[in-house]
Amino acid sequence: MLILDIVVLWIHIFAAMIFIGGSFFIWLVVWPGVFDYTDDRREHAQIVGKIAKRFAWFTHISLIAIIITGLFNLTWYLPSFSALFDTPGGEALSVKMILVLVMIVIIYGNNIYHGKKIVRLSKEGKMDEVQKIRKISHMMSFISLALMVAIVFLATSLEFLPT
Repeated sequence: MLILDIVVLWIHIFAAMIFIGGSFFIWLVVWPGVFDYTDDRREHAQIVGKIAKRFAWFTHISLIAIIITGLFNLTWYLPSFSALFDTPGGEALSVKMILVLVMIVIIYGNNIYHGKKIVRLSKEGKMDEVQKIRKISHMMSFISLALMVAIVFLATSLEFLPT
């Protein structure tokens, strides 16, 4: 059983690396890099939209892997279901799971609503509207990145908290 636990934990961590690392890469490299490539705001929105659409496939797969392996990891990490509420490690894990759910809602809500709207409006040349929506979208993206950092902090703290 130990080998299976290690393999599943490795898959969990690797999927989280793709999900989180890719998200930060989009924000820190792709977004500013496209500004270096072109000054045309319509073209900028189209390029970022295409990259985000391609990256979405990796995030979907990674997120599914994270959820499935995370649930599996619960079976060996916690001695019982009540430990989610009775121990410091369980409480940290509970908070982590809540933050993951909030992050998923923010990311997918933002991408489905704002992302598609930005691409559509930029194709129509309505760049003033794009700028307004982009401000909201950026704030939501920043919140999701902050949640990712908090989730990683909680995940690493689990090693030091009793269950």
